[in-house]
Amino acid sequence: MNNSIKIDPFGFREYDARWLYPDNINLEGVTNLGKGLGTQIINHTNKRNPRIIVGHDYRSYSEEIKSALKTGLISTGCYVEDVGLALSPMVYFAQFNLESDAVAMVTASHNENGWTGVKMGIKKGLTHAPEEMKELKDITLNNKFIEGEGNEKEISDFQSVYKDDLINKNKIKKKIKAVVACGNGTAGIFAPDILRGIGCDVIELDCNLDYTFPKYNPNPEDLEMLHAISKSVKDNNADIGFGFDGDGDRVGVIDNNGNEIFSDKIGLLIARNLSSNHKGSKFIVDVKSTGLYSTDEVLKNNSCETLYWKTGHSHIKRKVNNEKALAGFEKSGHFFFNKPLGYGYDDGINSAIQVCHLLNNNHKKMSEIISELPNTYQSPTMAPFCEDNEKYQVVEEIIKQIEDLKTNNVKIDNQEIEDILTVNGIRFSFKDGSWGLIRASSNKPSLVVVTESPTSKERKKKIFEFIDDLLQKTGKIGEYDQKI
Repeated sequence: MNNSIKIDPFGFREYDARWLYPDNINLEGVTNLGKGLGTQIINHTNKRNPRIIVGHDYRSYSEEIKSALKTGLISTGCYVEDVGLALSPMVYFAQFNLESDAVAMVTASHNENGWTGVKMGIKKGLTHAPEEMKELKDITLNNKFIEGEGNEKEISDFQSVYKDDLINKNKIKKKIKAVVACGNGTAGIFAPDILRGIGCDVIELDCNLDYTFPKYNPNPEDLEMLHAISKSVKDNNADIGFGFDGDGDRVGVIDNNGNEIFSDKIGLLIARNLSSNHKGSKFIVDVKSTGLYSTDEVLKNNSCETLYWKTGHSHIKRKVNNEKALAGFEKSGHFFFNKPLGYGYDDGINSAIQVCHLLNNNHKKMSEIISELPNTYQSPTMAPFCEDNEKYQVVEEIIKQIEDLKTNNVKIDNQEIEDILTVNGIRFSFKDGSWGLIRASSNKPSLVVVTESPTSKERKKKIFEFIDDLLQKTGKIGEYDQKI
């Protein structure tokens, strides 16, 4: 490999690519990534000059990264159509609206400054899954590039096409007062306009673009951001608060009392709201999500079914697509709405709009709607350290042990294990609806542990202690990032 090219192989993650720039990738490396992606798109589409939509988020270095990426794409024969400053969902939307062959969005999402990356996809509405990432890594690092003659053009004012599409389909009658927080990230030039456009009374919080992120990272799982939204909701006596991440594909929700609502509970409320008009629908949720979906009476009465699937936006998106589900909900705040509500990809603003419809259809405050869900005691997501080269093996061992306990009817806190799901690590549940999860993290040297009980805080804790005991006995577990 040429000495001036820097591209760390570990940047190729499970479903997107992320590097510290310029430490782990330089512009020549990004150009090679473009050559790799262009080659992959040509191979998959069997077209000499496939059309590819490219956009970038608002960071000081995103445009130079995009420029280097385009150079690589064009050298393979791709026709690049550049929509400029964008959210990830705007780029996904452009693939449908402009009927292009692929997308590449330059973004590091909610990561700190210094990070860059690319979210990419070929099949409409889907982003790369592990197979495509592995293939891209191989093409890029081994210089298996196609040479061709591409070109580029700018698509001007596509931002308003994207905004109008969401506004025109989603007008609401009720004047909902909404705090819209963007953490100075790219969503700031989209979310307030769109939510105002559908009929909300919008209070903006940090919606001016500032790539130094002077307050905190635009990340709706970040407590600092959630506290700021909560304060603004209370100060302004608002009906709802929304927090968007850096590239606009996730949303966090705060109720009218200033309380954070976990995304899996928001998903369940939206699913309930949709189920009456879409009877017999399927919903997909990830294995970290609440067990309430499988016992919910409203969904049962409307003949709706919920499938638990692998954590990760790319996995849930594909499952929604393959199962022709109406929607998918991921605990981290990625929501996916399939036709007729959306095109199947994750769009934080469309997710916020669905919450507005929920409020529009109810004569109740958000806190009242959420209080109608059964109470559950849910642990935070806990991540004990475990080496990358050992974590999958540790999980395999734990699966065997728990399967044996189930076979032998061994009780945990006086409950027998009733059900085991192994699509992504192991999620085991009990008759009362309590459950525990152990899986390997897809992007860090750690495991992921979650427990929940509708019965008691004590049971939630007992299940965690049972899991922790199994893990400690492997001798391969380090410190937890947080614990209950």
